[in-house]
Amino acid sequence: MTIFKIILLAIVQGFAELLPVSSSAHVVVAEKLMGLNPSAPQMTLLLVMLHTGTMFAVIAYFWKAWVRTYFSDLATFKRFAKQAVWATFWTGVVGETLKVIIEKTYFHGAPKAQIEMLFGQLQIVAPALAAVGVMILVAGLIERCQERRGAKPAAGSPMNMRQAGWMGFVQGLALPFRGFSRSGATISEGMLLGAAKDTSERFSFALVILLTPVVDVMELVRLIKAANATAGTSAAINLHASITASLLGMVFSFLAGLIALKWLSSWLESGRWHWFGIYCLAASCVVFYLHAHGF
Repeated sequence: MTIFKIILLAIVQGFAELLPVSSSAHVVVAEKLMGLNPSAPQMTLLLVMLHTGTMFAVIAYFWKAWVRTYFSDLATFKRFAKQAVWATFWTGVVGETLKVIIEKTYFHGAPKAQIEMLFGQLQIVAPALAAVGVMILVAGLIERCQERRGAKPAAGSPMNMRQAGWMGFVQGLALPFRGFSRSGATISEGMLLGAAKDTSERFSFALVILLTPVVDVMELVRLIKAANATAGTSAAINLHASITASLLGMVFSFLAGLIALKWLSSWLESGRWHWFGIYCLAASCVVFYLHAHGF
């Protein structure tokens, strides 16, 4: 894969990450259009490392807000820690359960079936985009109704354990399905459960800081196993080149994320959440079209 393609994918990821429109789906479609295989170990590692780059951009951007919100005193930090662990627990339970079910049913009989085999299948990406689009649209419309009635949750109001648990549950649903936007689904779930949008947003992006390193390690292990399995064959994986390419992509996704974050975050909070749902539904139609035409 050329440096140009890596940089292009990194820019797509960096600019799409903060928006609840599934940056993974955009990267997968871009890979398909460039003739790459999104399910290959090299590409899934690259995708995870692109997420890692934007994760660092998110840390740099939200750090001061997190310090004010979660580290203002010991009691506040303990409450946040409990909620984050509770949410991550449910993410692991749901994500691992789905992984086992899909590998044993959808890929039944396939040798060495892995959940990553789903990532390049646009017939799954499209309905996942549509599902999160509906979820965002409903949450956004309910928010507008609350504004008209004067019943909108107060900005900065604290998260509770129920809201945190369900956000973690929904995050688990996003793990195996490219297109089901993690941020769009978790923020919308928080809003549907009565949490303020800014509170849901901060907590959603805090959760990804806990999740990303684990996924990074899992994909690196998968790449090493694939490299060992193909050693000595014509399809041998160049482990060093794959890791180097992934690190390069991480750097550019970090830079792209920093450039986009300030503008995107202010637009996100401008009361137009439902428009992201409409965009996801439109993007779903485009992905269905691409799938129907052989991509």
